Amino acid sequence: MSEQAIPEPKKLPRIIAVVNQKGGVGKTTTAINLSSAVALEGHKVLLIDVDPQANTTGGLGFGRDDERLSVYDVLLSESSAAEATLATEVPNLSLIPGTKNMIGANVELVSVEEREFRLRKALEPVRAEYEFIFLDCPPALDLLTLNALVASDGLLVPMQAEYFALEGISELVSTLDKVAAAFNPGLSLEGVLLTMFDDRTNLSQQVRDNLKGFFGEKLYTTTIPRNIRLAEAPSHGKPVLQYDPRSRGAEAYRDLALEVLKRYGIKPKPASARKKLVLDDIPAQRDYKPTILESRKKRIWPFGKSNPDE
Repeated sequence: MSEQAIPEPKKLPRIIAVVNQKGGVGKTTTAINLSSAVALEGHKVLLIDVDPQANTTGGLGFGRDDERLSVYDVLLSESSAAEATLATEVPNLSLIPGTKNMIGANVELVSVEEREFRLRKALEPVRAEYEFIFLDCPPALDLLTLNALVASDGLLVPMQAEYFALEGISELVSTLDKVAAAFNPGLSLEGVLLTMFDDRTNLSQQVRDNLKGFFGEKLYTTTIPRNIRLAEAPSHGKPVLQYDPRSRGAEAYRDLALEVLKRYGIKPKPASARKKLVLDDIPAQRDYKPTILESRKKRIWPFGKSNPDE
């Protein structure tokens, strides 16, 4: 954990859990937008929604449907991973959806033999079909998160640039070490990502410096800024790269995807090709019809844009 140098490029496919025991740090936002950005670079990606809140599923445009096959069915061996997989509107990106029923999985799996390995075994038949598999984990160290950690090769940890994030570092490292020792010796820290970052504040700069000193090159150079488009995109069922590809949030996640790929020795596509790929696959924004809530918002705030990031 204390190594400063990035290891040699690793082999694909790679399973990466987006995890932090603290809530509200941008796990789901990162899972949706990083997986979409990697997919739009031309790599086949599977995104798995392991959180009972199922926000990743909704953020990609799938409504709540308790009858639909989900991670819950996969964990209980009532469905294979392939049967539960859905195609998304993002080219190269597939999804195994979540559901609120997964809350019950924590109870139902307690008496099951090798309960920690259920997801890992379920992914073995489909693993070779994807270059990257991302898992969006709940903000708790329960059986769902444990299954995700045991199934993964690496952890991507989103963190806010605040004091409490620094306090949670030792707990995070301890969790990683315990899971690796007990269930998954190959588990390692993929990287730490600063989210909701404001480089204008001294606190943000101090937290970044402290994390850099602790994690070294494991801390991504890319930071994710606070951006209204990132907050709006899920309500439209789109990743930000489709909702507003020119926003600061979209640019940040595109940069993060390139940084992740670089660690695997994957060269990025030419800038012109990337732009064409993204824009050609996005429905025209002029076809979008505002929701009732947005229409009211415009009437309440008649003086132009309410946020400089818009």
